Amino acid sequence: MLNPQGPGAAAAAAPAALIAAGARLDERTLRALGIAAAVAAWFTIVVMSEPFGRLWGTGQDARCYWVPTLDDPYRYSQWNDPIAYVYSPAFLQLVSPLAALPWQAFMAAWTGILLAAVRFLTGPRLLAIGVAVASMELAGGNISLLLAGATVIGFRWPAAWAFVLLTKVTPGIGLLWFAVRGEWRSLGIAFGATGVVVALSAALMPGAWAEWVDVLVRIAGSGREGTWASLPVPFVVRLPVAIGVVVWGARTNRRWTVPVASMIALPALWYGSLSMLLAVLALRDGRPDEPGPEPARPGTDAAVTRLPEATPAST
Repeated sequence: MLNPQGPGAAAAAAPAALIAAGARLDERTLRALGIAAAVAAWFTIVVMSEPFGRLWGTGQDARCYWVPTLDDPYRYSQWNDPIAYVYSPAFLQLVSPLAALPWQAFMAAWTGILLAAVRFLTGPRLLAIGVAVASMELAGGNISLLLAGATVIGFRWPAAWAFVLLTKVTPGIGLLWFAVRGEWRSLGIAFGATGVVVALSAALMPGAWAEWVDVLVRIAGSGREGTWASLPVPFVVRLPVAIGVVVWGARTNRRWTVPVASMIALPALWYGSLSMLLAVLALRDGRPDEPGPEPARPGTDAAVTRLPEATPAST
């Protein structure tokens, strides 16, 4: 029998179970456990990042952001190489001040940023659980947690989608939320902000943008979509599922489907990328599946979807 609650019911149930587990402990204990888990994770990841490449070492993905230079950003850009930079020049320009630090100092700062993203997504009460769920992603240092944060922030500030479009690109399928609901102003802000970033970045590194396009074309034509560390489900299979999830969510006012769809539409669905599901916690806090703003009628421009007044970090 088909699930009457729709294709995303299972994704919504997991965060609810986490919340129920957290409710059994008092507020002060939960906050203390969260801080302790975050500090322990930060310390362990930073210590294990040096020397790089050792058994049980950390920072395998973060190294891809530290090694490339602005002078030759795509020197290492072969898909699935141990150190491959395949994001836009804009992202490299953004992280270049951090990349100027020694490797272990870079890892200290980068891991702190990722832990801040976990804290934003879970709030203080569920931080310890969030750190556990995201442990693989935190250790590797990929940007999936930042993508998750951008999908949450993007409801209030659609310009945040520029980060998604200019890094892993395909999770931008979540923007269908605005298109399906007729929220053309939000969609325009997302694309407009992306265009502004591209223009400013290209003014400084015009040749690098042409290189990035070549890199994307090469990756798309290679047919390689991951390694043993990713779920063995091809992108062409996952993409229709992602579209279906976000379209269903937009029509039924379930915002948590946006990060779920964006995760499903990743170029390669790494196991650590499943931590993007923490964004469901942030969006379920506002109970977006209760009656809310309806999708705009054809020919009208809906108001920007609002997040609840209490941000995820303050819950």
